[in-house]
Amino acid sequence: MRRWRGVSRVVVLVGVSALAACAQKPAGTGSGLPTSGIYKVGKPYQINGVWYYPKEDYSYDETGIASWYGPGFHEKNTANGEIYDQNELTAAHKTLPMPSLVRVTNLDNGRSIVVRVNDRGPYANGRIIDMSRRGAQLLGFDGPGTAKVRVQILAEESRAIAAAARQGTPAPMLAELDGPPPKAAPRGRIEVTGPAGPVTTLAAARPAVVGAPIPPPSTIAGSMSEGRFVPAPVVAQLPVKAHEAIYVQVGAFGSEENVAKARARLSTIGQRASVSQTRSAGMTLHRVRVGPLDNVERADSLLNQIIQAGLTEAKIVVD
Repeated sequence: MRRWRGVSRVVVLVGVSALAACAQKPAGTGSGLPTSGIYKVGKPYQINGVWYYPKEDYSYDETGIASWYGPGFHEKNTANGEIYDQNELTAAHKTLPMPSLVRVTNLDNGRSIVVRVNDRGPYANGRIIDMSRRGAQLLGFDGPGTAKVRVQILAEESRAIAAAARQGTPAPMLAELDGPPPKAAPRGRIEVTGPAGPVTTLAAARPAVVGAPIPPPSTIAGSMSEGRFVPAPVVAQLPVKAHEAIYVQVGAFGSEENVAKARARLSTIGQRASVSQTRSAGMTLHRVRVGPLDNVERADSLLNQIIQAGLTEAKIVVD
């Protein structure tokens, strides 16, 4: 499975050609970074006309389609300088800080695991997270290649492993993360029935005390490997709704004017959308969606069509 990998320093990514060159960089060649990885958020970047805005988001909770990557990237550098091991429970995400811990739940079968985010991707339109081969095996989708999933960040645990990673991060790298925060692309919060409640939003990240030992998270089973906390292959079985529906969400807008503009743009490609309301951060948003859709292939095709029509914030969601 082919995917594009980020570079080993914080730069603005401006094209697929630059990413492709970095994807083939062998481990430990001239990066100057420890193989245990660094703490990294990164700056906004653009791929195929779509902008992504990395940020510390400790309330992240979204649904979408997962993919996986394996042999072609085994033992190569991840975007934050770690060595990718297809047999560990790791993942690539487009915007979450590296490292962080997320719970990924397969909405088709209820299987759920915790993985360490240490890479950027996937950059195929319509994919929310790229799992390691082992992660895909445990969630039960290594055969079909994709699955409908819910991705939830574990806030306290993610802060703990981020603090440990900051210890080994060169000061210039951390300095490059300073400055005004980018404007995040709007997104709606999708709630899925299950025993786990919403992820708690905590205070801003606290700087690590240099030299102080950072214990691994005590609430998640796992082990230390070359200075990194790696989650254990523990599979939880969670209740999920049957027949989760797939939609292409064009956007979540605060004004009726923007809703009308989006619907007008959709009409030029022969698509009609439904509009529903949701609450996010105390605001009422209008979600513009096309669907439900029969399968992932149909959703992929429609998403690409909608993005090409200029609605570049569109994404696939599961509800």
